[in-house]
Amino acid sequence: MTTQTTPSWTTGEGARRIDVLLAHYGESHRHPVNEFIHVLAIPAIMFSLVGLLFALHPWAAYAFLALSLVYYVRLRSPVFLVVMVLWTALILAAVHALGERVLPVSAAVFVVAWIFQFIGHKVEGKKPSFFEDLQYLYVGPLFVAALGLRRLGIRW
Repeated sequence: MTTQTTPSWTTGEGARRIDVLLAHYGESHRHPVNEFIHVLAIPAIMFSLVGLLFALHPWAAYAFLALSLVYYVRLRSPVFLVVMVLWTALILAAVHALGERVLPVSAAVFVVAWIFQFIGHKVEGKKPSFFEDLQYLYVGPLFVAALGLRRLGIRW
């Protein structure tokens, strides 16, 4: 028997853009196994993507993170913005800590994390949201943050 989690966000009249995005994203992430996989794999993918860009050139990683933060600023949620700024700082610290190993570690993490993501969607029986719209690649980290904030009882 499959149990499904009910997201705490709504999309009623006058809903904020971030709530609409999270609700849509949540529609294909209700199965507990898929949700659990995403909680682990999305941060891993973000870390590995920044690591791969950093291996290409540090400024490529910095530019990607800056553009990501611009996206999050435009969603007008101070709580999520703070979370994403902290997440960005942690990712950068981890990438810098890898030193010369950044490329092989990031490449391995990237491949393994995406494999798990697709396993999660196979379990869910629904395609990933970013197949519809690439902006959902930015919404994934917000989804993970929303789950954590909800567990802590913090409204966004």
